[in-house]
Amino acid sequence: MAFKALNLSESVLRGVQAAGYTDPTPIQLRAIPVVLGGGDLIASAQTGTGKTAAFALPVLTRLGAHGRTRVLVLEPTRELAAQVETSFRNFARFTDIRTVAVFGGVGYGAQRSELKRGVDIIVATPGRLVDYLKSGEISLRDINILILDEVDRMLDMGFLPTVKDIIARCPRERQTLFFSATVPPEIAAVASFALRNPAKVEIGVARSVNESVNHALYPVAHDQKFDLLEALLAKTEFDSVIVFSRTKHGADKIARRLKAGNHAVAVLHANRSQNQRIEALEGFKSGKYEVMVATDIAARGIDVAGVSHVINYDVPEKPEDYVHRIGRTGRAQAVGDAITLVTPENAADIRDIQRFIGAKIPELKLEGFVYAPIIARPEQPTQNRGFRGGGQRGGGYGSGGPRHAQSGGGGRGQGQGGRGQGGGRGEGGGQPRSSEGGWNRFGASGGGASGGGRGSR
Repeated sequence: MAFKALNLSESVLRGVQAAGYTDPTPIQLRAIPVVLGGGDLIASAQTGTGKTAAFALPVLTRLGAHGRTRVLVLEPTRELAAQVETSFRNFARFTDIRTVAVFGGVGYGAQRSELKRGVDIIVATPGRLVDYLKSGEISLRDINILILDEVDRMLDMGFLPTVKDIIARCPRERQTLFFSATVPPEIAAVASFALRNPAKVEIGVARSVNESVNHALYPVAHDQKFDLLEALLAKTEFDSVIVFSRTKHGADKIARRLKAGNHAVAVLHANRSQNQRIEALEGFKSGKYEVMVATDIAARGIDVAGVSHVINYDVPEKPEDYVHRIGRTGRAQAVGDAITLVTPENAADIRDIQRFIGAKIPELKLEGFVYAPIIARPEQPTQNRGFRGGGQRGGGYGSGGPRHAQSGGGGRGQGQGGRGQGGGRGEGGGQPRSSEGGWNRFGASGGGASGGGRGSR
C-alpha cells in the first residue's frame, strides 16, 4: 500500500515524497488510520521501524494549516526532541505549519523567539517545558493532541511525576498517543488517567531484535578489551560504528585511546554540552567521524542511517538496553552487525540477555588476534548492588561445564536456577581460573549456590 492510500493530505504527501519515503512500514499502516480517526492509541514497535512518521504524518494532516499551539510531543532526551522536530519540519515543508523544539542544555533565546512567532507543534523534554509553563511563556490550554514518545524511556529516566503534571495541565478533551519501543507494566500507571479506550498496536515481539542484524559475542580477558576493539576495527569493513560504554568516564577514555590510534571519533554522553552533542551527531551523520563512542543516552537518542556496526564495549546493565543499543544498526531492514565484548564477569548478564531476546548469541574469535588466558576477576563487594530481591553480586565460578577449560572450574554454581528471593548471585563452588583462550558457556544453568539468580532491586 502506498502512502496516498492512507488519506493523508496532499501537502503532507508531497513532504513524504520529498523526504524519500516510498512505502509505509507496518507501524505506519496500523497507526496512521487510528490517529486520523481521532482515537487514543498505545503503539509499540522496535526502533528503526518508522514510529515518528506514524504519528507525525496523520497529525500534520489533522492540523491542516497554521493556527494556535495545538500539539505537544514529549520526548525523554534533547537529541530525540531535536530529531523529532526536524522530522515534523521535513514532512510539513509544503505547509505553513510551524514547529519548535524545546529542551535544556542550550539558552532560552532562540526558543523564546520561535514561541513568540507562534507555533502549532511543540516538541519538548519535560524539564525545559516545565520552565516555560512556570514562566507563563507556554500555555497548554489549546492542546488537542498530546503525544508521549518513547514512554518507556521516560519512565526509566524518572520523569513520571513531571509527565503526570504536564498531562494534568492539558485539556481533558484531547487525543492522546503513546509510542514506545516496549510496553512495561509501569506504563499502565500513566495510561489509566491519560488515555480513554485506547486502540493498541504492537508490531513484532517487544523483546526481539531486528532479524537483519547479525549478533556475536567475543570473549576476551578484561585487560585485552581495548586491544580487541582496535583489532576488530582494523579487520572489519564498516561504514560507521557506534561503540557503547556503560559510563561517561569510560566513553571518554575509549575515545581518547581511539583518537590516539588515528580514528576519527565523536563522543556522546550526558556530560557533553548541547553544542558538543549536536556537533558530534552532525559529524557522525556526515561521515566526518567514523566512530561514535556513547553511553546509553544514544541507544534511543539518535537516528542515524547507515550505521553498519554496533560494538558493546561494555555489556549493558539491563537486557532491554541490549535491544535498544542493537536497534541503532540494521535499521529499515538494512543489514547490520552487533558485536559484544564479554569477560567472565559478564556471564550472568549475557544469560539474561539471551533469555530476554529468546535466542542464543554465537561466540566468535577474531582470527589472528593473540588472546591472553581469560581469568575471572572476583568482583569487589559493593553496597546497594542487589537486584530484584536484594543481595549483592557474588564473585567466582562454580562447576558447570566449561567450554574449553582444561579441568575443573567453569560455569556458575549449582544453586537454584532462575530468579531467587534473595542473595543475588552467590559464590560458586570453585576458583576462577584460566581457560587458555576458551570460554564458559553463557547458556549454563542456574544462579549462585547461595540463593540463585538475581534478587530484586
